[in-house]
Amino acid sequence: MTNTKIFGYFVTTILFVFASTQYIVTSLNISSILCIKEEREALLKFKKDLIDPSNCLSSWVGKDCCHWIGIHCDIRTGNILNLDLPEYDICADVSSSSPLGGQINPSLADLKHLSHLDLSFNDFHGVSIPEFIGSLNMLNYLDLSYANFSGIVPAHLGNLSNLHYLDISSSYPLLRVRDISWLSALSSLQYLKMNYLDITSSPHDLFQAVNKMSSLLELHLASCNIASLPPSSPFLNITSLSVLDLTKNSFNTSIPSWLFNMTTLTKLHLYKSSLTRLVPSMLGRWKLCKLQLLDLSYNFIIDDIGEMIEAMSCSNQTLKFLYLSQNQLFGKLSHSLGKFTSLYDIDLSKNSVNSHSGVSGPIPASIGNLSNLGSLYLEGNMMNGTIPESIGQLTNLYTLNLLENYWEGTMTNIHFHNLTNLISFSVSCKNNTLALKVTDDWVQHLKYLSRVEIRGCQVGPTFPDWLKNQIHLNEITLENAGILGEIPNWLYNISSQIRILDLSHNKISGYLPKKMNFTSSNYPRVDFSHNYLKGSVQIWSGLHALYLRNNSLSGTLPINIVEEMSRLEELDISHNCLNGIIPLSLNKIQNLSYLDLSNNYLRGEIPEFWMGIQSLRIIDLSNNMLEGSIPTSICSLPLLFILELSNNNLTADLSSTFQNCTQVELETLSLKNNRFYGSIPKISNNFPLLAELLLRGNSLTGSIPEELCHLSFLHLLDLAENNISGSIPSCLGDVHGFKLLQTMYIYVMYSLTFSGYVPYTRHIELNNISGQIPMANQFGTFNEPSIYEGNPWLCGHPLPTNCSNGEQETKDEDEDDGDGDDEKTQKLGLYASIAVGYITGFWVVCGSLMLKRSWRHAYFKFVFDMRDKLMDLMAVCMARVKRKFGLERN
Repeated sequence: MTNTKIFGYFVTTILFVFASTQYIVTSLNISSILCIKEEREALLKFKKDLIDPSNCLSSWVGKDCCHWIGIHCDIRTGNILNLDLPEYDICADVSSSSPLGGQINPSLADLKHLSHLDLSFNDFHGVSIPEFIGSLNMLNYLDLSYANFSGIVPAHLGNLSNLHYLDISSSYPLLRVRDISWLSALSSLQYLKMNYLDITSSPHDLFQAVNKMSSLLELHLASCNIASLPPSSPFLNITSLSVLDLTKNSFNTSIPSWLFNMTTLTKLHLYKSSLTRLVPSMLGRWKLCKLQLLDLSYNFIIDDIGEMIEAMSCSNQTLKFLYLSQNQLFGKLSHSLGKFTSLYDIDLSKNSVNSHSGVSGPIPASIGNLSNLGSLYLEGNMMNGTIPESIGQLTNLYTLNLLENYWEGTMTNIHFHNLTNLISFSVSCKNNTLALKVTDDWVQHLKYLSRVEIRGCQVGPTFPDWLKNQIHLNEITLENAGILGEIPNWLYNISSQIRILDLSHNKISGYLPKKMNFTSSNYPRVDFSHNYLKGSVQIWSGLHALYLRNNSLSGTLPINIVEEMSRLEELDISHNCLNGIIPLSLNKIQNLSYLDLSNNYLRGEIPEFWMGIQSLRIIDLSNNMLEGSIPTSICSLPLLFILELSNNNLTADLSSTFQNCTQVELETLSLKNNRFYGSIPKISNNFPLLAELLLRGNSLTGSIPEELCHLSFLHLLDLAENNISGSIPSCLGDVHGFKLLQTMYIYVMYSLTFSGYVPYTRHIELNNISGQIPMANQFGTFNEPSIYEGNPWLCGHPLPTNCSNGEQETKDEDEDDGDGDDEKTQKLGLYASIAVGYITGFWVVCGSLMLKRSWRHAYFKFVFDMRDKLMDLMAVCMARVKRKFGLERN
């Protein structure tokens, strides 16, 4: 026995020495093996055609290419086996690196033993995938994903019969195939990823080709323009498929039942695939008992959420991620949801597309059993009832989103008792029936809370002081939360970390804080709109957006605003009591894109400084007391799409104001209720995208220019309360999308002859227009006489006045003559009454003026000022009366 042990020890020692020797020899061989010269030269040719802006391949020097970055060689022969050059790997040590680009040199075909090729996440600027890659028949791994290749995928890839992994995905539809049948030759594939590959030109079926891959484990076909799903399973030969991704295809059908029979699936991605519903018999066919992820979000699925959860019961121990957002689900959450104890993410948000759909009912108390739950999204549904206290048992929860529902009752400390990992908390109530009543001590456990969003819930009346102890807090939204009193001073202490501070729609009073320091790099935004704040506007450094709309702020705009708020992008101080002028320093805020100073008491002229604010998209200076003309520098704003200057005292010849505007993206131009004169501007070349032109309440003259017909996007034209004459251009009816032409008090002396399609969506008010109503196009469908109210000189269908003889048509032909005589008598009486009333009123006024000298002087001064307008108006009216009276007599 002793000899046996000794012999065993001896053999073990010999084997150990032998193994150690082999290891040492092998190590020495590895260090001594150099790559093959021909293959090294092939790599250098490959590198020469590359663009390497970050010098990521700086190690590609010397003779030993086996030690170059991204290269792996056979330890025995020195042949290159792996060319591994993904951007995130080779440039990992380079800060602000740029990916490789350029051309793929055919010299790579000399790497006869290459089994692994990865060029992913580089940028080859739209070059085609080289055909020679199909000659690398030793390849078992090929990854060309997200490298900005484009064009036709070469069918030569079908020669790579040893491939186990193929990824030619991209972020955009850059690649396409003429014929997908080459895929069927890749029978050894286990991983196939072809996201955004356009297969619409292929005459062969994609699923038939895939079915030849009996060893396939993962199939990713997102955004491949697959038109439909086959009614029966296309994967009869595939027995081990674990991941199926058909995201962003347009199936426009219900989910076929064969998907529920794929017992090996662990992940099923059907996001945004135009699916309409689940099959009715889903309840008994669900066999996805290994499923870990189900993504049906952003579809049109109309099904009962409770029944769906019941149907998935065999997955209750495996399912980790459940994404059903943006559908049309209805019904109540089942208590069996609490049996899915492996769930990590639940997203049922935004299933309420109207008031009759959406997940309803309360959150089941069994939610507290989901101890692994990390995020819960129930936003945008019809859920109601009280929020269960069992939510406080979810110790791993980091995101709780309960926005836009109909919650009731009160949330207390118990709801947050064990939420020690909570990072984001959001809740809102559409009917304001939820209160949040917690004490300051409950937040001691919230070490990571960074986001609080509470809307339409009762938090006040006092400002919640528990927020000041949250050292990671960067988003505070307390909108419509019933808060009274002043803004607390401690907000200054956390202002440097704040990204969003929204206290709008409360009853906060007092003054704006004088000191706030928003130095966060995440575009800090402050919204104190719709409160009772008073005093002057304060300057807070670092802000990107400031909203102070609807308060009682007064004083002037700070002239030093640019010194502290140079990063400002959006500024809204509308509906306050500001006065003074618009400070010239605004032109130095170069990133400003939204400016709303409307509904204040600003005076003076609009400054001529807009050329320095090239990012401006919206300017609203309406409802102020501004004077002068429109600055020509506004025409230098290429991105401007809304210009709102209505209800001021602006004056200028409008016909020439916009002559120098070119290439401006303006969509809305509102100049209502000013003192502009001249003719309607011919702006079709200046603002080709104009959709709304609002010129009501000015002193414009002349006719409506036919150039307006060239505005193909025009859908709202308001020329009311001007002195426009002439006819309405018939081509306006051809304007695409034209909805409403409102020309009240425009004097049109000729017949109205619209052509084209005018959608009947609102009343068409064409006051004081004469002539026959046309019957062509959409006018023939206007059967309601009331839409032409205020136009006594119009005739024809649907009005009772016949254009041929002026007589009123009735349904009873026997009474036609009698009614016509009565109408004449009534009209003559009407005109006589008008004349008598005019004469009587005239002498009553004159008598008063004769007795009161001061009245007489004031009156005649007014008369002389208005003489020209009154004479024109009387001339037009008398002409109409005479013409109509003559017509009746005849």
